[in-house]
Amino acid sequence: MRTKDRFNLCDWVLPLIVLVLGAGCGVAKLWEPTREKMLAEVLASAVQVVLEQQEGRRFRTASGVAIGAHRTPEGPQCFILTSGHTFTDNVRSKDIFVIVGSHQAVGTKVPATLLAARDAGRQDLALLKASTDQCVPARIRRPPNLGDFVWVVAFPWGRRLTLARGIISQVDLDRPADPHQETRLMVDASVSYGSSGAGVFEERTGGLIGIVEGYSTARVSFPGASASSYIDVPVPGQTFVSPLAQVRRFLNEIGHDEFLPRPEP
Repeated sequence: MRTKDRFNLCDWVLPLIVLVLGAGCGVAKLWEPTREKMLAEVLASAVQVVLEQQEGRRFRTASGVAIGAHRTPEGPQCFILTSGHTFTDNVRSKDIFVIVGSHQAVGTKVPATLLAARDAGRQDLALLKASTDQCVPARIRRPPNLGDFVWVVAFPWGRRLTLARGIISQVDLDRPADPHQETRLMVDASVSYGSSGAGVFEERTGGLIGIVEGYSTARVSFPGASASSYIDVPVPGQTFVSPLAQVRRFLNEIGHDEFLPRPEP
């Protein structure tokens, strides 16, 4: 009876081993992160940036993404990447806050310090530091290709966390002589005021591929009003993105290139 049992066991085990070995890459996919897990990590890395007057009145907002975390004797530190133009017009002296953990419905507001900001030429980036243990740094991926699906995680109009989906709709082919200088990208995911600085993520891997720089606008005048009465509204599908090459160059210039390792293959 035991011999027969062992024989039956082999009948089950041997074909299973052959099946596993033959499946190869297909079986390896079982250990890859699920879409739900990747999306949870992407949402957790999103940070809202808030600028306030001395009396506590909010006057400007932006989006951001955590890219690094350190533990120091003073406590945990979170480093956030956002847009540089958010800090123009002499607002560096204003109170800066970030809201972390918004993916859990109720975020935590903590003071932040502006380490550096650039809003000139092709650079529109800033780096903040905040004392918080609710920091989930984004993972870094390879440069994207035209047509890749992406997620944009932002806080439009300074309100709730919003997830938008789109594709890489344009890659500037007028590349500079230096192959390490990647030019601006465009995605067709629609954004609006308050989305500048948001993280743009590759949908397939959940890896960060760039930061929202801005968007095209169209000027809309009010009927019957004077020529000076108008509003600028976002043009759907024309969202400009600062790619990781620009981010890496910015961090290298300010001495914080440790937060952006070379992308995964």
